[in-house]
Amino acid sequence: MKVGLLESHAARSSAYWAALLKELGVEVAAPVLADGEALEIGRESLPGEALGVQLALGRILALGRVDAVLVPRLPAVNADAWGEAFTELLPRRISGLPTLIDVPDGGPELESAAAEVGLRLTQNGGTVRRALDRSRLLAGGPRADMPMLTRASRVTVAVIGPRALLAEPVLAGGLRPALEALGLHPVFSHDLPLADVLKRAERMENAEKAADGERELFGAASLLSGKSAVRGLLLAAPARDGAAGAALHRVAQRMHKPTLSMTVEAGQTEFPELEAFRDRVTLGQGQPAGEGA
Repeated sequence: MKVGLLESHAARSSAYWAALLKELGVEVAAPVLADGEALEIGRESLPGEALGVQLALGRILALGRVDAVLVPRLPAVNADAWGEAFTELLPRRISGLPTLIDVPDGGPELESAAAEVGLRLTQNGGTVRRALDRSRLLAGGPRADMPMLTRASRVTVAVIGPRALLAEPVLAGGLRPALEALGLHPVFSHDLPLADVLKRAERMENAEKAADGERELFGAASLLSGKSAVRGLLLAAPARDGAAGAALHRVAQRMHKPTLSMTVEAGQTEFPELEAFRDRVTLGQGQPAGEGA
């Protein structure tokens, strides 16, 4: 059996699943296209969908002929159909895809899901047990430290958005240099320690009922807005992703520092609205209002 792993810079468990597949002894497919080429294929196939969906589809197709693809489940926001059921919806839209296997991206259910996947792929309990033992050290995901919040002669702003956008250079790679060119020091939400973000999210109203992605966005925004060095928040949603945009709007309504809501298109390098936002946070003018309210 030939198996692919959907590569994603936003997923925290990719190293774990890659190690598990290797230990299981199955043939693992490698992508044959760069991310930019994969994105273009996804755009052609699903032109009206959000960037993250297009990129994921392109990466699946870039794996070539495989029997199955493991798809790490990224946190979804409210009313996010793709985020909640990606592996079910995609085969309905695109015919001829390999079997898509939804797997957790970390968390307490990771090892039990890995055992099920291992048995499904090998039907050998002994092989699965050995693979689980040898991969266990990677189950916790990458360690993240709090990023630097200050930089000489620059004003700090928080950049809040879905991991599926901000962590992907092919999608949001132009945002950091655009902010730095304006003399700002951006701190991105996906670089924060996830444990700290989720701890802060406990302050969210009805946090226990909120979708995972909602809690992650609110937790990151609340954590950074509580830092005195952070002068404002930029809320970035992927183009054509209405659910993410709505979630970030709800986050903005809870903030007490200047905010700017915007959408980001893949490969975008110019963001005209950033200059006025820079002036607001640099000069200390205004409160969250208008587009960012």
